[in-house]
Amino acid sequence: MNQLISSIADRARVLLVSNSPNDVRELLYVLDRHNLGTGLAGDIDEGVELASGGTDLILLDAALAGSNIGATCMRLRNAGGRHGVPLLLMSSAPSAEEQGRSVGAGASDYIKMPFNARDVAEKILMELALHKAEAPALLPTAPPRPLHPQTLEVNYHSILAGSPDAVLLFDIDNSLLIDANHLAEELFGLPQTQLLQGGMEPLFPQQQNDGVPSPQLLDDKIRDTLQGKIVVFRATCRHRDGHPIECEIRLMRLSVPGRQLVHARIIDLTERNLAEAMRSGQSALLEMVAKGAPLIPTLNQLLLLIEGQSRGVYCSIMLLDDDGMHMHSAAGPSLPAEYMALLEGVEIGPGVGSCGTAMFRREQVIVSDIMQDPLWAPYRELAAPFGLRACWSRPIFGQEGKVLGSFAMYYREVRSPDAHEQGLIDTATDLAGIAIGRMRHERELQRHRAHLEELVAERTAALTQAKEQSEQVNRELAAALENLSITQEELVRRDKLAALGALVAGIAHELNTPIGNGLVVATTMAERTRELQASFLDGLRRSELGAYLAQASEADAIMLRNLQRAADLVSSFKQIAVDRASSQRRHFLLRQFVAELMLPLSTPLKTAGLTLTQDVPEDLAMDSYPGPLGQVLGNLLENCLRHAFDGRSGGSIAVTARASDDGQGIVLSVADTGVGITADDLTHVFDPFFTTKLGSGGSGLGLHVAHNIVTGVLGGHIDACSSPAGSTFTLLLPAVAPQSPAA
Repeated sequence: MNQLISSIADRARVLLVSNSPNDVRELLYVLDRHNLGTGLAGDIDEGVELASGGTDLILLDAALAGSNIGATCMRLRNAGGRHGVPLLLMSSAPSAEEQGRSVGAGASDYIKMPFNARDVAEKILMELALHKAEAPALLPTAPPRPLHPQTLEVNYHSILAGSPDAVLLFDIDNSLLIDANHLAEELFGLPQTQLLQGGMEPLFPQQQNDGVPSPQLLDDKIRDTLQGKIVVFRATCRHRDGHPIECEIRLMRLSVPGRQLVHARIIDLTERNLAEAMRSGQSALLEMVAKGAPLIPTLNQLLLLIEGQSRGVYCSIMLLDDDGMHMHSAAGPSLPAEYMALLEGVEIGPGVGSCGTAMFRREQVIVSDIMQDPLWAPYRELAAPFGLRACWSRPIFGQEGKVLGSFAMYYREVRSPDAHEQGLIDTATDLAGIAIGRMRHERELQRHRAHLEELVAERTAALTQAKEQSEQVNRELAAALENLSITQEELVRRDKLAALGALVAGIAHELNTPIGNGLVVATTMAERTRELQASFLDGLRRSELGAYLAQASEADAIMLRNLQRAADLVSSFKQIAVDRASSQRRHFLLRQFVAELMLPLSTPLKTAGLTLTQDVPEDLAMDSYPGPLGQVLGNLLENCLRHAFDGRSGGSIAVTARASDDGQGIVLSVADTGVGITADDLTHVFDPFFTTKLGSGGSGLGLHVAHNIVTGVLGGHIDACSSPAGSTFTLLLPAVAPQSPAA
């Protein structure tokens, strides 16, 4: 058909008149692939202009023709130079009235939109072919000349010869098949002479698969076709030998004056249906394997799938025993059970039919004639009663290359496999290998599972025993922990008592000196007063009174000094217990606060030859208790003055501050370049009454009080580090101090 279409296309020009290019774009592509010249006009005037250049067929949108379809068609045809140029009318809003007017206007056909571009292109090609023989004899002014039937049939037969599908031409008036191509002969298994003796009904079974009678189906479809529709439907046809053929049938009316002809293109769907069945069957099988379906039903399903792909085939699967020597009948749903039983337990070898030999050789074995092939010599009598004549077998391999069994295809006729059947063998052995491998893997897992259960039972018993032992140990540890807790509480109580004793001893020691001094002075003055009273009775001399007054004045000074010392000690003792409720809280800038605190210390520092520096960012702020913080810094600086520079002249003290790494606190440090603190003393610097300057006026409470304030009122932490180059006290304080309980 391609050659004839090419000859038509050498001079064929098609004009499409439509203002909806999207509706005809695909048709333009299809016509272009057929090598036809095409033109597209958006309105009637443009169509007339393009037609005047010559055209062989016009496709007109009825919406552009308006109510006077006849005049529009005549105008386009006259512009084309031939009154008989075929014209097809297409309509997006078809109606019986419009169709009648189109027929009256001489339109060759009436096409409903939207349409299948391939079908319309085929109709256009048919129209061009039907008018081919007529066109040269027509003059622009000559009336149309009817096409001779014989000319039509000869010309149409030339078209059928090149068609890629089976094509039939039916004369509906006479119920005859008047032409067929060679592919139709092959499809139905009938020579053309037999095809032309009947109509369409002999080519169909009495009923379709859905129960509809075939004559009724054909009548309905032909009636739709004669109304101008391009009819496409699926139906079951019948081969000469009686086997069904699933087909897609396309019917098209040919516009030949005085005759009702229907062009039928029949597409054999057998291969397509087989491919779809194979795809769905493979998916179903793989799903069965994935879900762990039993092996034998899975293999039966596989063999039925393969048997559905080729007529007259009977399939079987043999499984090789674990010893690798004996085969067992696993599946053969269409083979006689008696025959399958005869193969049970047969030992494989180099001449054991097709299956035994294939497993032994590890290669495919093709036996086209069982009765003649030497491989079947010992087993011909087994196959003969069942009419088996050909057997092709291939071994089934596992993933490790081990032979699992064999797949075989039997026929009751002498034959060898073609390419299609060879592909079926490939598919069957692959799927069977997956299913059998899965079964063996599951069996191996079951064996391991049973062994694992034994190991788990043994391990459970061992763990139970270990659990009981651990529970006993836990009970012993709990008892020991309880004893340890009691012991710890006792030690804590003793430590508290020891600390309290040390505190009381320290307080007593510190107060004993001023009180003792005051007591001695008071006792001495009491004795001197008695002596003075005794002298007063005998007569008091001026010198004695003066001496007494001098002693009293000195005693007063001593008493005041010691009482003041005692009062100071008592004040220091009170500071050991920090009173947060009495502290004033406010928001302040740390740089300004430190600068104001350092100002009064400048004079004593200069006197001692020391320099004081501070490095505090300007924007560093705190919401805390400046009074207690100032007391802490004062105690730290006093500690530096008293202890850090003993025996040294000159030095420096630095106060620095920065935000903590998490941004929630402040790191404040006081560092000196003094003599440092020994390692032994460093662990006790925050203990109460600990001092290295005993008897020099210090009470040993300054750093202890600082520690209590930092960890109590300020809610922070204080630490000390030292080296021979100096000491550093570091405070980690929250930028926002914790709330006072009183608040």
